[in-house]
Amino acid sequence: MPATRIGLYEIAILSLLREEPMHPYQMQLLLRERHKDEILVLKRGSLYHAINRLVRDKFVEAVSSLRHGRRPERTTYRITSAGRQQLLNSLSQMIAIPKNEPSEFLGAVSFLLYLSPGEAIEKLSARVTQLESKIQTTKTTIKAAASRVQRINLIESEYRIAMHAAELQWVRHILAEIRSHRLRWDIEKVFQEARSQRTAPSAKAQSALTRSMQSKEGRKP
Repeated sequence: MPATRIGLYEIAILSLLREEPMHPYQMQLLLRERHKDEILVLKRGSLYHAINRLVRDKFVEAVSSLRHGRRPERTTYRITSAGRQQLLNSLSQMIAIPKNEPSEFLGAVSFLLYLSPGEAIEKLSARVTQLESKIQTTKTTIKAAASRVQRINLIESEYRIAMHAAELQWVRHILAEIRSHRLRWDIEKVFQEARSQRTAPSAKAQSALTRSMQSKEGRKP
């Protein structure tokens, strides 16, 4: 039987229930309070869908349902033994194995040639300013929280700073390359080269075509 795969939303729920049983509303409050909304889209529907998937797979189970007055019924859930093991397995895999995760910026960079070098300089310079601001804001947040929580609770913020700093270094390098004309491009020449490659058969394709024609000639009576 293949291993069950769960996502970050399920891991977040299992980690909360690893602390103690709780109902979805409490989970949502804690996720927001702990700034997990920076990595998760905290929609109520998404939370309930994730809980239902965990119940289906027997990783969590309902322990009680209460209604206070005219408020909606609240079901309290707890993690199961299988859920504890799944949390460890999934988290270990995510930490250990790098993945090519989608990046909007990476995708945009692959189309950078559609901007002129001057436009690229302007937009990349704006990104430098934004990255510098994000790094400073995150450092301020860490400093403010350091006296209230352990460092391990802020480790994702440290990672965010490291990623922003690495990106900032790369963007500054590319800016220097464009400004010094070591990196330059002409979109019309790029289009011309692309058209030439589409219309001219590759040497490998031409060789295969020649062999095919020779083979057919050899089979003629």
